[in-house]
Amino acid sequence: MEKRRIFLHLRAFLLPCLGFSLLLTGCAYHLGPTNGLRSGERSVQVNPFVNQTIEPRLSDAIVSSLRKNLQKDGTYRLDTRREGDIILSGSIVNYDRIQLSFQPTDILTPRQYRVVITAQVTARERLSGKVVLNRKVSGQSTLFVGPDLPSADRQVLPLVADDLAKNITGLLVDGEW
Repeated sequence: MEKRRIFLHLRAFLLPCLGFSLLLTGCAYHLGPTNGLRSGERSVQVNPFVNQTIEPRLSDAIVSSLRKNLQKDGTYRLDTRREGDIILSGSIVNYDRIQLSFQPTDILTPRQYRVVITAQVTARERLSGKVVLNRKVSGQSTLFVGPDLPSADRQVLPLVADDLAKNITGLLVDGEW
């Protein structure tokens, strides 16, 4: 009987404490857009990026990933009719393949690279012309080289483009403008 009374007192104390702690942790999470707008209230138009590197097919991969990431985020509507509230454009300024490790028997032959794409990204409001984002953004991924470097490059391109698109989307969505 004494154990049951102690259990009831303990339960009466712990339940309010648990409820209060859940209330406090619930305040830290914000559902929906973090920039003060309602979801889908404004639209964004993504223009093709200019490729200033010698690597082909970068612009298509980046723009496709950027559109997918913006749709997945949901803060902005994706406008495909060239009438977006925000116009996003960019220029791919750098494509680097940095050697990370080499073959154990041949120190001249790389077996792992880090691929980095850097783009100069500009976002401006259509009506006012105000530039809301203008900076260099990078995306990267690791490339493990098999017997064929060109096919490994083709496989890593969507991963690097997706990382770059996530970084651009994050800056656009969480920007302090």
